[in-house]
Amino acid sequence: QVQLVESGGGLVQTGDSLRLSCAASGRTFSSYAMGWFRQAPGKEREFVAGISWSGGSTYYADSVKGRFTIARDNAKNTVYLQMNSLKPEDTAVYYCAALRRLYPHEVDYWGKGTLVNVSS
Repeated sequence: QVQLVESGGGLVQTGDSLRLSCAASGRTFSSYAMGWFRQAPGKEREFVAGISWSGGSTYYADSVKGRFTIARDNAKNTVYLQMNSLKPEDTAVYYCAALRRLYPHEVDYWGKGTLVNVSS
């Protein structure tokens, strides 16, 4: 069992940066690939970024490539999403996920989400 708690969301302006964190409980964190997903109002949840258990492989949605960076610290049981050059279309609830498989991704556990609101 892995429990995930996201933090770091908030209200920012276009062009600003935010760093989301996801703290995981459970001794098996380092064995999971991890991912970030998001769900905008009225839209389906979509994949944003993923990272392998070692941190050696990362994947990004085309919409965030070059602006977002995913990283993990297995010693701290934490995964991060650094978001730069934010746009209004990045507004969504961001969810952390523990992945049974990185790509194509299969989710085993979800966090409850943190809201990111980017104003124009």
